[in-house]
Amino acid sequence: MPSSLLPSQVLLHTRHSFRRRNLIPDDKRYRHLPLPLRPRGVLLFTFTSSRLLCPPLPFSSSTSTRSSKAKPPRITHAMAAEKTANWEAKIQRNPHGNFKEVEASRPAFDTSSSFHYTQTPSPSWTFGAGANAAPPEPQSHRIIDPTSPDRPSHLNYKLLISAIVPRPIAFLSTRSSDGTLTNLAPFSYFQTIGHDPPLFIIGFASSLSSPKDSLKLLAESKECTINIISETYIEAANSTSINAPLGVSEWDVSGLTPKYDCETVKAARVGEAVFSIEGKLESLREFESRSTPGKVSSTLAVIEGTRFWARGDAINEEGSILDPKVLKPVSRLGGITYGRTTQAFELPRPDFEKDLGGKEGAERLERKNPL
Repeated sequence: MPSSLLPSQVLLHTRHSFRRRNLIPDDKRYRHLPLPLRPRGVLLFTFTSSRLLCPPLPFSSSTSTRSSKAKPPRITHAMAAEKTANWEAKIQRNPHGNFKEVEASRPAFDTSSSFHYTQTPSPSWTFGAGANAAPPEPQSHRIIDPTSPDRPSHLNYKLLISAIVPRPIAFLSTRSSDGTLTNLAPFSYFQTIGHDPPLFIIGFASSLSSPKDSLKLLAESKECTINIISETYIEAANSTSINAPLGVSEWDVSGLTPKYDCETVKAARVGEAVFSIEGKLESLREFESRSTPGKVSSTLAVIEGTRFWARGDAINEEGSILDPKVLKPVSRLGGITYGRTTQAFELPRPDFEKDLGGKEGAERLERKNPL
């Protein structure tokens, strides 16, 4: 190892050159970094065009050779199934003893309800008017520390999936590089984060050393398709969340149609989907648990969209807007609850000069509501 390198430096190996980046060993300074990037001597990273291709390899400070590192234990399906069962027992996702009995007591799904527009909740709202509705009685807020020692992490999970709603669902299709294994599963830790290039994020509640099947195949093949779930096949999509071992086809379980006609990826798109995205893995990042320090609890995947597939009756001529009446998107709420989109309203973005009256209008509001 070059003697000029300090223990608090990270050596970045690129295709054409070496670069150094100083990291100060201070928790507050590098706490945001995933475990592999935290400074522990000198770490070697292999990059191609600045993309991380393999995990860091620890180097000995005296021999400049790769140190021996025990391989993580092999995770069997039985171990994974037990882990999933324990997690489900904790969160009690299904609050009903016999769901089918509860469902039978409810009204039938309203197929006559279709997407339509209404007025906004308060069409007469004006600048400075504040909320258009207040709770019937004054309410106080409860403060919750998500990392409190006496708060189990599964309570954060249940709270967040019931509060961050509605959430879009990524129906993720993956396939191994040799084409022998496939996986299809829904993920609601999902969002689009950019359009040039088209970027999407998916969160996995697992590490790269003990990955969910979808994450395992995504990390290995570095490609996928993301399909948007509609009302017309929600039960089939939900069936793919079954805790089947890797190798059992969710396509067979669901009865959905794999379409192997993508242009840039080998993974199949869902034939029943109104909108699908071909995607290439841009990066993966692991995050350390706060409740169990030293353990990786989640992995974030950033995916770049390379092709869009839109059904002809759903997209406009310009190729810029999908009709929600045709898409019939389904979203996730808390627990085992899903939402449908049948009612909406429009709100134009206001113009500072035209709608507020420019600086004079802003000054009037300031005089009305002095600090």
